[in-house]
Amino acid sequence: MLLTELDLPTYDHIDVTVTGEAFHQALDALAQETWIARGAMGYAVLEREAGNEILRDKRFAFPALELLEMQGVTSGTIWDRTAEGLMVQTDEAHTRLRRLLMPAFSPRAIERLRPMLRQLITDLWAPVADTGECEFVTTLAEPLPSMAIAALLGTPGDEKLLSKWSFLLQEVFKFRLDEVGDQVEQAYDDMRAYVHTKLVERRAAPGEDLISVIGATDLTDDECVTLVGSVISGGTDTTQAQLAHGLRLFAEHPEQWALLADNPSLAEQAVEEVLRYEPITPFTARLAREEVEVNGTVIPEGTVLFVCAATANRDPKEFEDAQSFDITKKREAAPMTFGFGAHFCIGHNLARAELAETFTYLAPRTKGLRVNGEVVFGPTTGIYGLDSLPLAFEANSVGVPT
Repeated sequence: MLLTELDLPTYDHIDVTVTGEAFHQALDALAQETWIARGAMGYAVLEREAGNEILRDKRFAFPALELLEMQGVTSGTIWDRTAEGLMVQTDEAHTRLRRLLMPAFSPRAIERLRPMLRQLITDLWAPVADTGECEFVTTLAEPLPSMAIAALLGTPGDEKLLSKWSFLLQEVFKFRLDEVGDQVEQAYDDMRAYVHTKLVERRAAPGEDLISVIGATDLTDDECVTLVGSVISGGTDTTQAQLAHGLRLFAEHPEQWALLADNPSLAEQAVEEVLRYEPITPFTARLAREEVEVNGTVIPEGTVLFVCAATANRDPKEFEDAQSFDITKKREAAPMTFGFGAHFCIGHNLARAELAETFTYLAPRTKGLRVNGEVVFGPTTGIYGLDSLPLAFEANSVGVPT
């Protein structure tokens, strides 16, 4: 059966008013009815098995330019920079660029960063440790990832710039370029000028940082700047969002936070449960490069699909008690939060380390963690984050390891 001929239910996944639990309830109800639904910008794939198949299939590509066209952008700075970016590349060109980044994000490389991450978390938390309350996004979730990326690039002190650019560059996929397009264009220009300056400096006096490593390759200057830009845009806003949702989940499930405080060895498992339960990339877009059959349905060439990690990560066929947030359960299947296949997130080791170190440090120091005001959710398109997360906790919690 041809996809376009199916009588499918519809869902507007870019509705900015549907967030939080209402977002999951709407999607879960839809997933019980169908494996694929008709959306405002394409088709939402709700079943985990079908989603995995699509993400692994090289006949599907990331439709960055098509998503811009849907927003009325067909030329200019945003179009040109997106066309050059890592996510648009396919096959050998994509593999070649990823291969250059992989050593910097390997498990061994990230393990060496953990002491630095612990010190950053300690320093960021110190001003609020004795107050019993904080706004978590601005206190830790926002600055920590940008500080980590700044350390990786060898640009400590510039984390606020990196965070600003990351947030604006991710706007490309949030379907509101009509509102912020000018800011995004300026961010591209400023970021590229900044990286080019650093590239020149590192070639004159190379170090062990990522800019120096990339600058020593056979890439052109423009390719080097584009590749470093991909790290800036993809490594900050994403982890910020996952950190914020993680603390929100623990504040809403205090018994789980208490378990982690008493048993820090659960940290890595807790990270996986946070990634599973609230993926900050609820939808991953793919474009059919040719006609493909999935689940007995023919997907026409040119069709845009949105693989839904929000439902795949709670698929009851794969996860026992899928709707429960439980860090004590050792889930065999990996969450789809980082994608699958050729475009699997290259920075997943760093993101997991930042989450694990944050949870391990804060759990014993914030007993009685709870939400302390209005949680402000961002849109579920693109990177699904929190604009504000006010928290309260017991100051000077006892039993903190020294």
